[in-house]
Amino acid sequence: MHGLRRLEYRGYDSAGLAIADGGELVLRREVGKLNNLEEGLKRAPLTGNVGIGHTRWATHGRPTAFNAHPHTDCSGQIVVVHNGIIENYLDLKRELSDAGHRFESDTDTEVLAHLVESLYAGDLFAAVLAAYRRIEGTFATVFMHRDEPGKVVGLRHGAPLVAGLGSEEHFLASDVTAILDYTRQVVYLDDGEVVVVSKEGVRVFDHEGLPKVKEVHRIDWNPAAAEKAGYEHFMLKEIFEQPSSLTNTLGGRLDEREGRVFLGDLGLSEAELRSIDRIVIVACGTAYYAGLVGKYMIERLSRLPVEVDFASEFRYRDPVITDRTLAIAISQSGETADTLAALRECRRLGAKTLGIINAIGSTMSREVDGVLSLQSGPEISVASTKAYTSMVAALLLLATHLGQVREELADAVVAGLINDMKRLPGLVKQTLETADEVQALAETFALSQHFLFLGRGINFPTAMEGALKLKEISYIHAEAYAAGEMKHGPIALINEAMPVLALATRSSTYDKVISNLQEAKSRKGAARGTVIAIATEGDRAITAHVDRVIYVPGCSELVSPVINVVPLQLLAYYTARILGKDIDQPRNLAKSVTVE
Repeated sequence: MHGLRRLEYRGYDSAGLAIADGGELVLRREVGKLNNLEEGLKRAPLTGNVGIGHTRWATHGRPTAFNAHPHTDCSGQIVVVHNGIIENYLDLKRELSDAGHRFESDTDTEVLAHLVESLYAGDLFAAVLAAYRRIEGTFATVFMHRDEPGKVVGLRHGAPLVAGLGSEEHFLASDVTAILDYTRQVVYLDDGEVVVVSKEGVRVFDHEGLPKVKEVHRIDWNPAAAEKAGYEHFMLKEIFEQPSSLTNTLGGRLDEREGRVFLGDLGLSEAELRSIDRIVIVACGTAYYAGLVGKYMIERLSRLPVEVDFASEFRYRDPVITDRTLAIAISQSGETADTLAALRECRRLGAKTLGIINAIGSTMSREVDGVLSLQSGPEISVASTKAYTSMVAALLLLATHLGQVREELADAVVAGLINDMKRLPGLVKQTLETADEVQALAETFALSQHFLFLGRGINFPTAMEGALKLKEISYIHAEAYAAGEMKHGPIALINEAMPVLALATRSSTYDKVISNLQEAKSRKGAARGTVIAIATEGDRAITAHVDRVIYVPGCSELVSPVINVVPLQLLAYYTARILGKDIDQPRNLAKSVTVE
């Protein structure tokens, strides 16, 4: 329970545990925060020295006791806990159901228990190894079997899993913070590795079942630092978690074989989506900028007109809403007061409503007609990073789905979009390799009083998000403009002391952005090397127009906002760090703004 308490920041809509006790497996599961499970254990204590536990952040299935982990097979002999997403769980579920297996939950995780049950022949390790060859997705999962009470078997693929080596006791955890009070000797599992923990010790095997010798690491962090997985700040940790969070957002929703985007848990039927003639997006701050990116995506792919409003202003302009309007509210927390108020106004006027939300079980998730869950995991830092990129990815999923439903997209276009989305986590991982270059850029410009960000088309909102990040945590005055608008006023501000950063990756507006950069550089912007570009790898011609270049991998224009924002997040972080600011909790700000 102490270990679960350390992990609760990562998920807290339900919790549960399973204990091997006297030849039986005893389960306890409760909805809500860990306190509810603790109270239940006080009323009816458990005994035993082998067990598994889990705190859940709902992805597949709403927060209920029957969706809480651990999950069991048909007979209750096997229990499992799992972080991540099983992408092919529907195929496996159909296969197992046809074979007579009975499912009790809405989760993808329960499939794992039944799959291992179907493969079990007296050896849990062998059954888990065989199951690994059948499952697709991202997962860290741990199993127990009633008939092997002194053993726990873990498996890692794409989600973290660490083993702790204690004195006459051994541990598995998704984060080292859960076990630091008991041991400082740990082994980090790699993808495709299976681990068997028993009183004899910790044994690690590769995906073929061959034993491996693993390096033992000594952890000298205190528990508070361990929660950050060794990163100095949560913000930096969350920036580097984006390949994983994007995998979670997109996972299970892209089918290359059928060439479709599946949003089965959306809550709005295809007939309802075909009936709408207009979309209104309401949001605040970072979520608003994600909505602006979504406008470009939805209009291009579905041919529906889209308005994007600051939620705080929406109710005060007598908006035109009908029963054929789809109102989309975007919020990481699902508790943003202004966004909730705008959403309720849309409902009052008869609109269908959809929430793009990270916090399942939040007020917003209960009030909308449908939900598109971000599934990006808890975000601790006040300045949003991974939730933002997940919002943009979710909007691209929605735009593609709308285009399919409305028959606006050819099969080849959808196939290309699915391929682009599948590549996104890897492209972001590659973009994160620019961190050292961006840090050097921050060291050059950290003492600037002002900063100008420029973008065009779908990357104009990216410039706005970059300016917001810099002002939020470094307190440097930063503004963003559509690059074509610069000559209509803002160009008067440019001098040798103002850095100008332009998003100039390959796009339909690339030539226009180059012209705008030439305008900036000719107004003394080059005197101190202050014109900076985010450009596509291989674009050497741009060096003739700017002083500094950060290169990012090439990608299609529709996914470029996810790639291009990463260097801007890093620039804000390193600038604030150089200036000694409180990065995770910047002054005057809160993670969830629950007042209007």
